[in-house]
Amino acid sequence: MENWQIEQLHTLFPSERFFTSTADLYSYSFDASFGEYIPEVICQPLHVEEISTVVKKANEWKVPIYPRGSATSLSGGPLPVKGGIVLDMSQMKDTLTIDQENMIATVSPGVLTADIHRAAEEVGLFYPPDPSSALISTIGGNLLENSSGPKGLKYGTTKEYVIGLEVVTPTGEIVKTGGKTVKNVTGFDLTRLIVGSEGLLGIVTEATLRLIPKPQAQKTLLATFHSPVDCGKAITEVLRHGVLPAAMELMDNACIRAVEHFQPSGLPIDAGALLILEVDGTDVSTENEIGHCQTICEHAGAISVQVANNEEERAAIWKARKMVSPAVTELGPTKISEDATVPRGKIPEMMERLQEIRERYQLNLVVFGHAGDGNLHPNIITDKRNTEEMKRVEDAVSDIFETAVELGGTLSGEHGIGLLKAPYLEMEYGTAGVNLMKSIKHAWDPNHVLNPGKMFAEEGQTKVVLT
Repeated sequence: MENWQIEQLHTLFPSERFFTSTADLYSYSFDASFGEYIPEVICQPLHVEEISTVVKKANEWKVPIYPRGSATSLSGGPLPVKGGIVLDMSQMKDTLTIDQENMIATVSPGVLTADIHRAAEEVGLFYPPDPSSALISTIGGNLLENSSGPKGLKYGTTKEYVIGLEVVTPTGEIVKTGGKTVKNVTGFDLTRLIVGSEGLLGIVTEATLRLIPKPQAQKTLLATFHSPVDCGKAITEVLRHGVLPAAMELMDNACIRAVEHFQPSGLPIDAGALLILEVDGTDVSTENEIGHCQTICEHAGAISVQVANNEEERAAIWKARKMVSPAVTELGPTKISEDATVPRGKIPEMMERLQEIRERYQLNLVVFGHAGDGNLHPNIITDKRNTEEMKRVEDAVSDIFETAVELGGTLSGEHGIGLLKAPYLEMEYGTAGVNLMKSIKHAWDPNHVLNPGKMFAEEGQTKVVLT
């Protein structure tokens, strides 16, 4: 950007919401994934009109603009790969209104997802999407990545709960999509198109979310198995018998050991894998279903099955799962997090293939995730300073993606494509499918100013580059 352009932008924002110092630019150069890209200026908007003005300037100057929430993205979603302007949306958080009668929430994009959970539950309602980063991630980022979490198995992903949006388009217009009614078939479903678009088609400035009644009761069990494959088979057996749990979480032995080292929780470190299963509903239905699931796990070869008898025991089980990410991070200086997803029936085979990949490339690969919907999280712990090992990591990541697609799955269940998975998009959608997406992007963003460098691979880019 030219100095005069930066100075002109500064006239739109007070100094406390406009940053150009080297320290500030570096603070906005990374997210929770991999890589570092330096922006040229950071703006913190508080009003939709400010965003509209900045986007129009970006189009006039042909300068890239990157919306950003709390930067918890694991695929490089907000990284300013081509410099330009970062729009920090985290301060746009004034609105969090619960309409109990109509069971909807109206929220600003900078509101934390956990705050929506709390506000809904205070009036007996429930917002199901619960990404692991809910305590720090913003709802705007969740919407654009179509986040989910453990409860996605029963309740689906974010897109099932977004019924209306206020959006600034890539050319700076302010538009509203959907509304406050659950049924709405007026025109194209622009709301669904924008949710999960990873910031390529618009900047969300307000959202209307559908809420549901809070379940009366919930029951949780923890089952251990000799191997992740055995655990995968138990998962498919539960689903095959007609039980739809609220959540089914898998942790392999490496995860169990990491959690016990990080914060001892009494987990069995000799178990090959463990399964956390939760059902919810009425008091009677949860009792019946948890008993049924316990029996199925035992018949499937579980070493042990522990059912939580009270909220304290339930919280202890879930604490172990929530400790996985920080515990795994302690295993090495660099963590590569993936979320390849396969059909439920392919979970055992995917677990076997991941074991083969671990052995083939001789890497510290740990696996956990939302196994009930096939959404596994293979994490590779490495050191980016080790050039030889990073080459093996790149090859292993490619193998993971190829295996998931081969088994009828997808590159990403909830992390998005962003920067890191862009070279593999055509593997899943084919040339025609990718070209269709590109044509939509070009129609909405003719100057390609909004979050460029994401989702679509650059010319000649054939694989993920982690070094």
